[in-house]
Amino acid sequence: MATLICGSLAFDTIMSFEGRFAAQILPEQLHILNVSFLVPTLRRDFGGCAGNIAYAMRLLGGTPLPKATVGNDGASYMERLRTLGISTEFVREVEDTYTAQAMIMTDQDNNQITAFHPGAMMQAHITHIAPREDIRLGIISPDGRDAMLQHAEEFHAAGIPFVFDPGQGLPMFDGRDLAHFVELATWVTVNDYEGKMLCDRMGVDLAELSRRVRGLIVTLGGEGCELWEDGQKTHVPAVKAAEIVDPTGCGDAWRGALLYGLEQGWPLLKCAALGNQVGALKIASRGPQNYNLDGVVTS
Repeated sequence: MATLICGSLAFDTIMSFEGRFAAQILPEQLHILNVSFLVPTLRRDFGGCAGNIAYAMRLLGGTPLPKATVGNDGASYMERLRTLGISTEFVREVEDTYTAQAMIMTDQDNNQITAFHPGAMMQAHITHIAPREDIRLGIISPDGRDAMLQHAEEFHAAGIPFVFDPGQGLPMFDGRDLAHFVELATWVTVNDYEGKMLCDRMGVDLAELSRRVRGLIVTLGGEGCELWEDGQKTHVPAVKAAEIVDPTGCGDAWRGALLYGLEQGWPLLKCAALGNQVGALKIASRGPQNYNLDGVVTS
């Protein structure tokens, strides 16, 4: 069984600001905002939602198939995926553009400011989904707008159950679009901020939203996550991290664990608990794809 992961492959430039953003931004002066942050440390990592989710799934022993586009600078990313044992058969190289780039700055409270250049990601709709015997599961994670809409329809037409994970792409869609995604999806996963935005745009609450899918999961960072099924909420406690180093990619690591559990046929509660374990290990490591899973319990 394999899982098709629709989303971005990106290069992440990650910077650390040793102060607090809140101390540098004056709320009453936002109309003339002009700030500069000194970032003593900088690193470049492999990232993007599809890549990060696939990395976590592969570490757990799953079979991820990232479905994404890279630009004319993407050869090193393609090689990395192959080295990790992750198939690139659904990764399309697009000439005359760069691979997506994320510039991420994190302060000492783990707040983040991100600038994102989509590059080749904006042409992700040139790839299509068709039924295939070994592909039994999928996810729609942040990607080009047209690709997210198209791939959701194609998953549904192919009879492949999928997770709708709008993430940073959520603001691109109005309530009608989002309701249609939910109608097509089998599961929905959001963080608490995204959950509030999704519900606001759809005009529902979390309980009602959960009645429209098989399961809704709302991640809460250091507080664990909420699992909603048929209007009923269960809190899944967090796993304490050994240390807090870098939150970049934690949500994707959590989703990789979710998909691994779904591949195994686990109940959502067990999937969510594994996600909390993997997220705690990821946050103790810098970058979205540099952690290992020593000590994770999957039985």
